[in-house]
Amino acid sequence: MLQAESQKVIDFQFLKDNVGRFNLGRSNKTILIPEMNRIGGHLMAAVFRGFGIQGVVMDTYKGLELGKAYTSGKECYPCQITTGDILYYLKQEQKRQGDRFNANNYIYFMPEAGGPCRFGMYNKYQRIVLDSFPDLRAVKIGSLTTNDGYSLDGMIDNGQVSDLRKAGYLSVVISDILDRLLWRIRPYEKEQGMADDFIETSMKEMEDCFETYGVRKQFDTILDEMERVIQTSRAIMDPEIPEKPLIGMVGEIYLRSHVHANQNLIRVLETHGAEVVNASIAEWINFTTYERLRDTKTGLRLSLKQFRINEIKDHLQNMVHFAGDLLYQQAKQGQVYKRAKSILNLEKDHKIKELENVLKKNNLFSFDVGTEACLSIAGIWQYAKEGFNGVVNVYPFTCMPSTITSAVIKPLMSELGVPYLDTPYDSSFLPGREAAIRTFMYQAYQHFNRNGRQQHH
Repeated sequence: MLQAESQKVIDFQFLKDNVGRFNLGRSNKTILIPEMNRIGGHLMAAVFRGFGIQGVVMDTYKGLELGKAYTSGKECYPCQITTGDILYYLKQEQKRQGDRFNANNYIYFMPEAGGPCRFGMYNKYQRIVLDSFPDLRAVKIGSLTTNDGYSLDGMIDNGQVSDLRKAGYLSVVISDILDRLLWRIRPYEKEQGMADDFIETSMKEMEDCFETYGVRKQFDTILDEMERVIQTSRAIMDPEIPEKPLIGMVGEIYLRSHVHANQNLIRVLETHGAEVVNASIAEWINFTTYERLRDTKTGLRLSLKQFRINEIKDHLQNMVHFAGDLLYQQAKQGQVYKRAKSILNLEKDHKIKELENVLKKNNLFSFDVGTEACLSIAGIWQYAKEGFNGVVNVYPFTCMPSTITSAVIKPLMSELGVPYLDTPYDSSFLPGREAAIRTFMYQAYQHFNRNGRQQHH
């Protein structure tokens, strides 16, 4: 009887064996990268290739029907999209290679985050989905986690961890710069389509640059190329086009970054007369490092009270580690933006410590709660105080952190007289979306006419 019952117990060992950290440098496998932010994904893949890791950015949104077929609808929207992306890619590879297809040749790259966001369960759920296909069970899922600040330990030889992390972070910052460059020049382009074509070409040039120079740590060469791109972009702008209302965008990182998922929201806002600045990817990377530093300080204080010597030593080591990472990230980000802004005025990022101070000073929220709501609430407040003419909050339908953001910030924006718009998304087209955006932009123009806008100093 006991033996029979034990056979019914589900063994989740496969989640440990086939989801986690795998040495990408030694595997000689193809690393499949989901496209969240187009430029960021391609630059990161180029960094990987420079270090001998065969990184490939998968086509996105072509497999949405597959993603919907293998999810229940209770998962948040990015889970449906990324599930569809990996299934579509692998099915296309099977068709292309035929009998030569070997699932063991692929590692699917899907990071994770701690709770309460459901993102932390994507790779586990997608492991179960892949295992439902006998011919796809050998595909491994490589994962980084916010729990250690996206450490690369175990995913590449120890001697290359620091270099890959530095090159990877630089690729994130420069991808943010290219995105902000696009949003800066496209509303003022001389001919429609010039800005998109220019940025697409520039992305490919920066890919080649990162693949060649990232592994050599020749970062100044990469920054020289970035400066050349920005300088060239100035010729696309028509100085006769008058300044437009400045709109800030925040929200869940995938939805606000993935143009298909948010139904090309930035372009739609631009169509109605906006210049848009979206929150950056580097902001989230800095936030995860900052959170780990805060957690370590909290742990240290508790260990000191309880006089646990070994734990005190561990916390001190971790504190030095995360403080060093944060210092490097902010210094490198500042260096890149300084060089970019010397050529064309682009909006810089908020520092994470400043955002926490905003929440404390105005008693809006607490970093102790965590989640992206910390960044969104403080970011919206800063946009309003800095003279933006409106703010948009982008998120998956039912997303808890973004719903919290809306509940906290909406009445405050009303008091400040700054237009605010919630834009939740799933795979459907929301009725009234166009009317809501038109109304929001009408309000933004009223704010712009009354108050002007933040100048690009």
